Amino acid sequence: MSDQPSAAVLIIGDEILSGRTQDTNLNVIARFLADLGVDLQEARTVGDGHDRIVEALDALRARYDYVITTGGIGPTHDDVTAEAVAAAFGVDLPFHPEALAILERRYDGDFNAARRRMARIPQGATLIRNPVSDAPGFQIDNVFVLAGVPQIMTAMLDDVRPRMRTGRVKVERAAVVSGAGEGLLAAPLEAAARARPDLSFGSYPRFAEGGWGVKLVVGGRDVAAVDAATRELLDLLREAGVPKAEVVDA
Repeated sequence: MSDQPSAAVLIIGDEILSGRTQDTNLNVIARFLADLGVDLQEARTVGDGHDRIVEALDALRARYDYVITTGGIGPTHDDVTAEAVAAAFGVDLPFHPEALAILERRYDGDFNAARRRMARIPQGATLIRNPVSDAPGFQIDNVFVLAGVPQIMTAMLDDVRPRMRTGRVKVERAAVVSGAGEGLLAAPLEAAARARPDLSFGSYPRFAEGGWGVKLVVGGRDVAAVDAATRELLDLLREAGVPKAEVVDA
């Protein structure tokens, strides 16, 4: 592991790829990881196919310090994430005694076979608490397997937080330019980025009622360096004849 932990997100579900459901989990997880100083470096979306999940999971867990998956751990036949995770790690998928007890209490008197499926946990995994609907997620090695329902997934992150190694939180500043397009800003932005290769520079155009505008974002983990680079960027913009930009938190 590097000093600055890295992560990937694997979003699982045919409903996401079909467009029937709009994913919001990635945004929530990205903000969660940013608050911990964990760099989210990749996100993938795959359908409810066993082999595709295994393939994606094997690639991501080997490349990054952490992988968070969402979706596919419910009671229906197409919820195959637990099986795929067990296959990726080469372990069995038994019923977990604690998960069984949790779900038996939840579905007192109506704990059918479909609901029992949610108690199957890969051998060696630890449970992730679900304070909303009780059915647990799980962690195995560097992989955190969470529900796909946004409210449940978000609640599960509380139990994930203390299990992650934290890094230095990234600081961002933005220079907001109104009435100018990216073509006018590209050269000064590139010059600023070349002068500060340790920082990140991004350009994000937007169209509002007043017309075109661009948000130029400077990011890094040293506040003084980010602030200095933002001032340097403003100077370069003025030298290029760009109207003075307004500096805000990104």
